[in-house]
Amino acid sequence: MQRKGIILAGGTGTRLWPVTLGVSKQLLPIYDKPMVYYPLSVLMLAGLREIAVITTPHDQEQFRRTLGDGSQWGIRLSYITQPSPDGLAQAYLLAEEFLAGAPSAMILGDNLFFGHGLPELMAAADARTVGGTVFGYHVADPERYGVVAFDAAGQAREIIEKPARPPSNHAVTGLYFLDGSAPARARRVTPSARGELEIVSLLGMYLAEGILAVERMGRGFAWLDTGTHASLLDAGNFVHTLQSRQGLQTGSPDEVAWRQGWIDDAALRERARIFARNDYGRYLSALPDSPG
Repeated sequence: MQRKGIILAGGTGTRLWPVTLGVSKQLLPIYDKPMVYYPLSVLMLAGLREIAVITTPHDQEQFRRTLGDGSQWGIRLSYITQPSPDGLAQAYLLAEEFLAGAPSAMILGDNLFFGHGLPELMAAADARTVGGTVFGYHVADPERYGVVAFDAAGQAREIIEKPARPPSNHAVTGLYFLDGSAPARARRVTPSARGELEIVSLLGMYLAEGILAVERMGRGFAWLDTGTHASLLDAGNFVHTLQSRQGLQTGSPDEVAWRQGWIDDAALRERARIFARNDYGRYLSALPDSPG
């Protein structure tokens, strides 16, 4: 069964107030594109063409205006309402009907991933039909994240949420490849002390059965989250530097769709005309004639 994608773009964005008082955090700009373009592009790079966006009732129309139904990229987007933010594992309950038993790749709407070899890393995760795959990333401040504890052989034995004494520096990123049993398992998750259905509890079920792989993202990858004003600025500066230096776009669903063969040259040029007055449009218009 074909894997489906989930972008979790709910929440209230209170840590970014007053910036997010009138707009969803995941629609804030990361340099030249809305934040949600970046996680969407990651799922498209993984080859996923059926994707659900989970967001709040009052933000959903903003996402529909920004992303449409996905047909401009040769994909199909669905929208699911999150009445209240009750933990990351809640996403699998909300998306159960959409998934209809299919395996999934869920990405947090405020997470950005970069790195040569990312499609291959995700292809290996997609090929795993039983259990799941998450990605560990070395961070300087692991106490802020869900952290992987490894045994002497280097195998993951536990994932601990925001530990006071982290057992390693490897945080679990906001990208989760899980099999079709995720919604049923999520129903067995009990609320934590803070009243949320924690993703680490769900992942722990897979880990206890020995069917959760933790793949480490090496130094050649960048993983950014945008939960604070400073990290939001850092992400924008990172994208600006990368694009200015290379002359290549990152986080562009238009380019990904074209390179995947989901839209043709004419469709790409039509998209480019929409953005003709800025560098993004000029970049898209040049792609069909570029040497690669």
